[in-house]
Amino acid sequence: MTSVRVHSDRLEIQLTRAEKLLSMHKDDLVIPRESIRSVTITDDPWIWLRGIRTRGVEVPLVVAIGAWKFHGGKDFLAVKGKQQAVVIDLVDEEFARVILTSQHAAELIASLKLQDEAESTPWSPS
Repeated sequence: MTSVRVHSDRLEIQLTRAEKLLSMHKDDLVIPRESIRSVTITDDPWIWLRGIRTRGVEVPLVVAIGAWKFHGGKDFLAVKGKQQAVVIDLVDEEFARVILTSQHAAELIASLKLQDEAESTPWSPS
């Protein structure tokens, strides 16, 4: 299960070994907070997929993990089933968008809104 840590200056998305293997992405994702343009909650993450899978695994409506390439760049997905998801739009990063399924989407968005955070806040999508 992907875990996310929100820091005052960055967002860390820590992938499990299985997720790294399936996505063919060897490192965790570290996103500077100033690169986050918007964050959206969606009940159907599958409608947010765009482009074609360049590395990773996809079983439609079951799992999508890895990188998807589209005309304007790349997206990173860690989507499982038809669960609620967080869509994070980015600027000036390797990925233009990150989509993560989660049962705690509202908590993630609330923690991202905090500007004067002293410590990191753990958060884990399901």
